[in-house]
Amino acid sequence: MAAVDGAYDCVAKTPMGDQNGVLTVISSGDGFHGTFAGMMGSLDVAEGKVDGNKLRWKMNMTLPMPMTLECEAEVNGDAIAGTMQLGAFGTAGFSGTRRA
Repeated sequence: MAAVDGAYDCVAKTPMGDQNGVLTVISSGDGFHGTFAGMMGSLDVAEGKVDGNKLRWKMNMTLPMPMTLECEAEVNGDAIAGTMQLGAFGTAGFSGTRRA
């Protein structure tokens, strides 16, 4: 299992308020797949890239409006922190902790 793999309980600070969700990371070489499951439903990771302890990916949201979220994060131990580009809504920071 790679250092970045796992399920992370996350909170994103968005313009619509705090959004709780679970980011699942399953790496394979320099890529990864997974989901972000939260109040808006479940979004699949697209174009997931792993570079050491850094992650980069996109998610295609359909609700409440179609939008591609561009995300990046860094994993340090069991903590994850990063940003999501929310199209016209700017950037949301998020952080979380890996489940044991």
